[in-house]
Amino acid sequence: MKIGLTPRLRRSPFYAATLRHGVKAFTVYNHMLLPLWYESPEADYLKLITDVTVWDVAAQRQVEIQGPDARDLVQYLTTRNVDKCAIGQARYTLVCNAEGGVLNDPVMLRLADDHFWLSLADNDIGLWAQAVAFERDLDVAVREPDVSPLQVQGPKSHELMTAAFGDMVRDIGYYRFVEADVEGVPLVISRTGWSGEVGYEVWLRDGSKGDWLWERLFAAGEPFGVAPAAPSQIRRIEGGLLSYGTDMDPTVNPHELNLAWLVDLDENDFIGKAALLQIQEEGPKRSLTGVRIEGDPIDSNAEHWDVSRDGHVVGVLTSCVYSPTLGANLGYVLVERAAAAAGTELVVATPDGERTAVTQPLPFVETKK
Repeated sequence: MKIGLTPRLRRSPFYAATLRHGVKAFTVYNHMLLPLWYESPEADYLKLITDVTVWDVAAQRQVEIQGPDARDLVQYLTTRNVDKCAIGQARYTLVCNAEGGVLNDPVMLRLADDHFWLSLADNDIGLWAQAVAFERDLDVAVREPDVSPLQVQGPKSHELMTAAFGDMVRDIGYYRFVEADVEGVPLVISRTGWSGEVGYEVWLRDGSKGDWLWERLFAAGEPFGVAPAAPSQIRRIEGGLLSYGTDMDPTVNPHELNLAWLVDLDENDFIGKAALLQIQEEGPKRSLTGVRIEGDPIDSNAEHWDVSRDGHVVGVLTSCVYSPTLGANLGYVLVERAAAAAGTELVVATPDGERTAVTQPLPFVETKK
């Protein structure tokens, strides 16, 4: 099967570099091509957990919100208290609809009192933000800036980043960032990532310099065994990281995802607050938890699979993968609360037949980040 490439499938500033370095597969994310793997998903995973890898994640697009009412718009869109986010700080947050369903789980970066980025999962939140700003008559500009991130992830990422950018990297705290000008190229460098390993993101603010940034990182990383890679399905499931569109969507609320800690219900107003207060009072009907699935290795699931308990369907398996480190099939299930208790035996209806699974809390592997 092939997917036709047209101008509406946008290429990142690093696209040519990924081809030179042997990318084998792409997916589509935020209307852009996103690399899936280079040597193989398993080989890329092993390089991630042992050395250091560089990922083209420019498809992780930004919504830039800037202007006198930027703080008010970001607060109304997101579930966390914006006033507790300092300039130079990033925060994982949620964007919900009026029913409390999750529309996105971006990382918010505060560049100034009146200047924010929402670094997006796969959904058109820029259009949502523009509509909300118009409806509330806010004095703010909402746009997609020329910002394209690379992720540098793995246990040797600190050494690579220090070699590439010098001592300024040493002082960047977790979920903090600095703005920098390197050889005339504007960058933002943050201690963030989606791997469960130690990692950084380098946000390129000039799309014409994609090759320059890619090759600078690979030159600096050569002594540390740097390799190209992509977001790892294996590592993110081991580490308990959720994927928007796979593990959550507008039909799922933060309480069901065990993400209530991202919702500041006692503080500022935001879209979905009333619904989430009611869900908190009544209790969620479902819960997401981990499972170990018996049998031969499973590469992944292309769709949600039904999950049963005592002969009754109680939910779905959202994600699964085989973990070489643990020697087991790992996954997430979104099921009725009673079926989510640790140690519950479930049956997963895979395309190849039913398999027994047992629930366990997340993460499967403690993260090192």
